[in-house]
Amino acid sequence: MDYQAILETIYQQVTAIKDKGTPAAYIPELAHIDVNNFGLYLQNNTGDVYGVGEYDTKFSIQSISKALALALASSFDAVDILKRVDVEPSGHPFNQLALIEIENGIPRNPFINSGAIVIADILVSQLENPKADFLNYVRDITGDTSIAYDLNVAASEKATGHKNFAAAHLLKSFGNLHNDVDTVLDFYFHQCALHMSCVQIAKAFHLFANRGKCQVNKLRLTEQKVKRINAIMLTCGFYDEAGEFAFEVGLPGKSGVGGGIVALLPDNFVISVWAPGLNKRGNSKLGMLALEQFTTKTELSIF
Repeated sequence: MDYQAILETIYQQVTAIKDKGTPAAYIPELAHIDVNNFGLYLQNNTGDVYGVGEYDTKFSIQSISKALALALASSFDAVDILKRVDVEPSGHPFNQLALIEIENGIPRNPFINSGAIVIADILVSQLENPKADFLNYVRDITGDTSIAYDLNVAASEKATGHKNFAAAHLLKSFGNLHNDVDTVLDFYFHQCALHMSCVQIAKAFHLFANRGKCQVNKLRLTEQKVKRINAIMLTCGFYDEAGEFAFEVGLPGKSGVGGGIVALLPDNFVISVWAPGLNKRGNSKLGMLALEQFTTKTELSIF
């Protein structure tokens, strides 16, 4: 299959669309990003790579980082994540607060903000230097020491993240946040402010397409843990648009309000896309369309 030709066709068709969505203006540092940016990158399990557009341009990965945080938290065998976070689709926006009270402080899944904050709390408890250790984990699984936090984005999120503070305090009131709210959210805002390209994201997610085996070193997750994380990505990776993504694209994946999406077919490939204009549900508008076209043209999905 001529993957490069397929990516180039998708690039031409998708970038010609006039309505490219709207950047995540509620995070001031993301409001000014040009919606004309578009990058698409494919890495298969045999080592072949293909790309079009700004696939090597770094951007704020935001909630894509939640899957990486979950993978690191899952590596601690003494931690029973399922006692503190459920694995059900929420059917609600990513920053929904009402469910925290309705479900007695147990977030519906690890990818809505409240669930990701609990995962951040676990990492703060388990890691000696949480921000440095998490960054080193991402560098290790990619083999890329140039990956860093965008400190301006982290500061911007801290200054405007009122709902995240509200969610953290609600979790604390139910006893499901063990560390200080400010400490946990400082880590969480930095986690979301990872600055990566489509190439680097594809490398980071290779272990999810490779049965937990990292391509650059001996780091690995068990196949059972990878299976579970992939399942959560399929059912919860796109918030209240997860069902539509599964229906239209048919791959496990994770989106972020920085305009990035990563998706994968186990034992086959990882594909990542960046287009900063979002749809009404907070997912990349052109990114969703590009991945739908990719699985339609290649007939490759988990179904």
